[in-house]
Amino acid sequence: MSGFVHSQVLLSCVKLNIFSIVRQAPVTLEELSTRCQVPAPVLQRLVLSAIALRLLEHRSLFRIGLGALGAPLAAHEGVRAMVEHNHLLYRDMTEPLDFLRDTWRGGMAGYWPYAHSDSPAQDSVAKLDQVGRYSALMAASQNFVIEEIVSAYSFKKHRCMMDVGCGMGRFVAAVAQRESQLKFKLFDLPAVLALTQKNHASLGLESRMSYHPGSFFHDALPEGADLVTLVRVAHDHPDGAVLGVMKRIYQALPAGGTLLLAEPMAQEPGDKPLGDAYFHLYLLAMGAGRYRTPSELTAMLQESGFERVALIPNAMPIHTRLLVARKPGAI
Repeated sequence: MSGFVHSQVLLSCVKLNIFSIVRQAPVTLEELSTRCQVPAPVLQRLVLSAIALRLLEHRSLFRIGLGALGAPLAAHEGVRAMVEHNHLLYRDMTEPLDFLRDTWRGGMAGYWPYAHSDSPAQDSVAKLDQVGRYSALMAASQNFVIEEIVSAYSFKKHRCMMDVGCGMGRFVAAVAQRESQLKFKLFDLPAVLALTQKNHASLGLESRMSYHPGSFFHDALPEGADLVTLVRVAHDHPDGAVLGVMKRIYQALPAGGTLLLAEPMAQEPGDKPLGDAYFHLYLLAMGAGRYRTPSELTAMLQESGFERVALIPNAMPIHTRLLVARKPGAI
């Protein structure tokens, strides 16, 4: 039962910017109280709780410093952004039975409208503020996923990569900065691609990119790429929609082409769970998506026509796991 309190300690420290403050230099409780504008006797309880969780630690001269588990929060914008974002899930699950009986009534479903919409392309035009908000969160939280992918998979054998559901294009930008031989196609909703182009223009990468607006639920994908990437997309959608996307990718790829699918995946029966309890409920609150095992995704890829599906090992599978699938034939 302490789990909720722990999560609120973490959220409070993020909202008060405590990790960034003590990252610069250790501070006394009184100094921290002044900067956070919280009375010292009250703030002390939060600080001691954070020390118990190894988010902060005692330092000399009665000062407070960054703890081992607080260091990633101080260093990574995306982790802090996700901590703040998750207050929507906590709020939705305040009454868990009400939540289970009507999972799309809450703030999480409202935050991710495309995950349960029948017409995401039209909605993206009507709800530009929401598109910008969730696209920014996805971009901010993608860095640790990007590192897992580029460390585990070699892009050197490919000449053109298409990222389906590209968001603001941070993943594509990271690959482009490492792989000078690659050209890129990006496919997403029109309102999202408008943000993507601005981002790439600011990085000087636009000349290597071609942008293709559309809905991967309904529209054919452009041809010409020998590698298609699907990063943190499949788990947002129900089985039928994901099968449709996989089949469209299969049609767009040449013979021998490759699909790289990367996202958090559920553990197989008998394996030690990683983030299973969290992701099952988060995706339920978000919309119609589902947290799938590698075996389930492999079966869907094979049903779509792919063969030689392989799970690629990577260092931090809680962030993402990687499946590589080939279209039969030779390029």
